[in-house]
Amino acid sequence: MTDAIDEITPGDAAARQAQGALLIDVREDDERAGGMPAGAIGVPLGMVVERIAAIESHREREILTICASGKRSLRAAQALRDLGYANLASVAGGFLRWNAEGLPLAEGGLGADALERYSRHLLLPEVGVAGQGRLAQARIALIGAGGLGSPAAFYLAAAGVGHLTLIDDDVVDKSNLQRQILHTDARVGMAKIESARIALAALNPSIELRTQRTRLAAANVEELIRDHDVVIDGADNFPTRYLLSAACRELKIPLVYGAVHRFTGQVSVFDARDAKSPCYRCLFPEPPAAEDAPNCAEAGVLGVLPGTIGLLQATEAIKLVLGIGAPLVGRLLCYDALAATFRELRLPRDPQCPGCGEHAVFRGYEDVAQICASHA
Repeated sequence: MTDAIDEITPGDAAARQAQGALLIDVREDDERAGGMPAGAIGVPLGMVVERIAAIESHREREILTICASGKRSLRAAQALRDLGYANLASVAGGFLRWNAEGLPLAEGGLGADALERYSRHLLLPEVGVAGQGRLAQARIALIGAGGLGSPAAFYLAAAGVGHLTLIDDDVVDKSNLQRQILHTDARVGMAKIESARIALAALNPSIELRTQRTRLAAANVEELIRDHDVVIDGADNFPTRYLLSAACRELKIPLVYGAVHRFTGQVSVFDARDAKSPCYRCLFPEPPAAEDAPNCAEAGVLGVLPGTIGLLQATEAIKLVLGIGAPLVGRLLCYDALAATFRELRLPRDPQCPGCGEHAVFRGYEDVAQICASHA
């Protein structure tokens, strides 16, 4: 009867490694890209038998095997035993336990905190280590830290978007708390961007938060959103949305649009990098009169509705950063909370659009602001 392979703790493995044992990480290449034990040699399980002679020809040397949780490493050790290697052990709990115990990691990779924090992302082939790295490098600007900005910012921070810029000039009011979940009763009267910074830093201290307490205007719109990968529109007024649409077209930055009204909401993506993408003015060529477009303070809004729409905006932003799925370009997703229904409408680019049509002429942001002012 063959003796069972010894199983040792990660701490014991690190100690034996320091005394000369060889540690082999038998996870796949993409798994190890997220991090591996310091000093370990990476060899996928299926290649261990083929490569071991080149790595270590002396069959008396102690060899330790490690995988994600300790199962594959047992198989690897048994395969080595069948080749005549006698001094073997498998690391119980694998790299997950090694990482949890804070043992040394090789340079590169995501690091112990990220590996644990984003472990569910790393299991998704569409995200994985490479995608999580893209999220960490991404720069997303959120216009508004209110009803839409709150859920979008929370989930983008949780997802590991490394650089978030929050732009808002308002302060927290008690009437906000029904739907603006970034804020708390204790922070009523505080600037929304500061309240948001407190909440997001508590959720994920590893990301960079940049705050701008200002109102987006013709004079600053490009400066505020330049050098971002995605902009999320959480505004509640047409002048801001018209300026955002124009600036995102000029700077070639995807704009994730969202809006809510009473019990309904809508989401779309306007991506100036795509020649077929519409812009915001394909949807609203001219701003409606103020009485025809009341804001939440005038018309009311179901408290949970901005959560639904803001999460859809965050989802679209993550898809854009990762380059996965089908973004809502050329489509308007409409949600009716009372009927619990979603409806998708085609939103093609309008050849006659005053913002992006064939004969459209951009005369500057002051001109865009004046268009909105004339309809106020």
